[in-house]
Amino acid sequence: MSRVDVKKPSLCTSEPLSQETVSRALSAFSKIVKSCYGPTGRLKQLHNGTGGYVQTTSQSSALLNGLSVTHPLLKLLTASVQNHISRFSDGGLFTAILCCSLLERFQDLKVASCMCVKISQHLLSSCTDYLTSEACGCRIPVDFNSSKILLDLVRSVLTSKRTCMLSRKEADHVSILILKAFLLTVPQNVGTSVRLGKCLYVPMKDKSVMDSRVYAGLLIETPEFDLTRMLPAKRTASSPIKMALFSVSLSGDFCNPGEGAVVVHHGVSLEAAVLDQLLGLGQRMVKDGVGLVICQKVVHPALKQYLKANQVVVIERVGVVMMEPLKEMTGSQPIPSLQCLSRACYGNLKDLQIEYFASKRFLHLIPDDPAVCSLMLCSRNETAWDELKLVCQAAEHVLQLTVKDPWVLLGGGCTETHLSSYIRHKSHKMPSSTLENLGCSQTEFQLVADCFCHSLETLARCLEHDGGEILTDTTWGHFWSVPPDVPYNSTWSDFALKCGCGLCGSDQDLSWRALHRPSRPFPPQSCVSESSITSADNLVLDSFAAKCNGLQAAVETACLLFGLSYVVEDQN
Repeated sequence: MSRVDVKKPSLCTSEPLSQETVSRALSAFSKIVKSCYGPTGRLKQLHNGTGGYVQTTSQSSALLNGLSVTHPLLKLLTASVQNHISRFSDGGLFTAILCCSLLERFQDLKVASCMCVKISQHLLSSCTDYLTSEACGCRIPVDFNSSKILLDLVRSVLTSKRTCMLSRKEADHVSILILKAFLLTVPQNVGTSVRLGKCLYVPMKDKSVMDSRVYAGLLIETPEFDLTRMLPAKRTASSPIKMALFSVSLSGDFCNPGEGAVVVHHGVSLEAAVLDQLLGLGQRMVKDGVGLVICQKVVHPALKQYLKANQVVVIERVGVVMMEPLKEMTGSQPIPSLQCLSRACYGNLKDLQIEYFASKRFLHLIPDDPAVCSLMLCSRNETAWDELKLVCQAAEHVLQLTVKDPWVLLGGGCTETHLSSYIRHKSHKMPSSTLENLGCSQTEFQLVADCFCHSLETLARCLEHDGGEILTDTTWGHFWSVPPDVPYNSTWSDFALKCGCGLCGSDQDLSWRALHRPSRPFPPQSCVSESSITSADNLVLDSFAAKCNGLQAAVETACLLFGLSYVVEDQN
């Protein structure tokens, strides 16, 4: 009889944020994410204590997947950030830093937790209303007739990750490729419903980033063969190539028979019967004029030889990842069994070509409507390639989100400082009706609003990792950075030449204040205009959808965690 342990009582912790262990863990997590933020963020190496793969990154998606978090509060915080990343692919560090900063500042307030939550939710609503209003001074409309804003947006995402190790020329090249790949996934013929296509990444490591390129259609790595001898002899240049796509194995094995017994008559060879059925399948496809057969799994050598002898191109072991793009691109229906072959399952391709790259050979499947494309992504080493793929996928997702919400926000810290200036000015003298609805005094509201604005400014200060001074102007409320070791009594305008987003210059008569010092509230003006956008080069921009959702997720998560009174853990 096995030993039975006495059931342990649940561990109940009151006021979890006041616990020293929780405060230390939250502070350590906050320092980690803050140090990774921005183009000059510090890199992190993730590895376990027993050896194995070591990952170098500064991206929130890789960072949170590699961190071991044990306390329920931090688990909830990281789960909220990961949920945001899974939906928007960008703004993970923004969300985590803002949430941590709000929690740290709320704990120092002499305001009841329920009141902090109510006022913070009111301020969040004010921010959201402002960002979605026509009066917003940090929002830029996206003109899809021009590539400028879209290219600046993609470049901003790429250059924010140091591990990619991209030069300015390389970042421009990859940005153009990502935008081109995205445009190839936009369907040319729009019906009742619009569905974007897919971009597949083909890894090519130990090569220059400048060798990267985009292909309309799919690239499938193939063994060496002579394609010109294998295409249908009767095919003309204008006629399409008929294709059959199999999700079932064509190897002739007898696997997954299902439940029940299998009865084989005496003297009958099961292998021979299955092979006859495969060859009959091949004869039918040849008769139907199929020129290309693609199988997710393995093709029997005899069937492969028969099809090749009849000038049918055979590609096997493409894997499950390629099935959906192949189906979408060619219109073919994956054939799930040997008995389900019909002419309705066939798809069509415009052409087939062989592409050579380094020592590899690829079969290039060219469709009529290139809703699927392949991005051959090159990088110097495996670490840089892994990071570059993640950031390219994030940039691609950001473009997809921009189609739905055709706006971008000013990057480089300018949205955070501008929004902070707006909230400070609006909360300086709140209407008595608003205070009555919230059930708080002007002092309480002001204390929470100051914490809220300081947390937004913390995001901007995290962009500086080298000891420089962070400024904000009192006209537009933008972010300005001054390098360290500036001579005493120097004029800031001699060093702060461009704001963080690149839209404003110091050639105008501006006054600045250090971001960490108090000043009189002012209404920030808008510097966004068609002429300023057109004349500005290399703008730093952020995704509108990702940043708005990150702001909401950070504030709501902080309010949830700050309002927790007990944590109950089952120790069994």
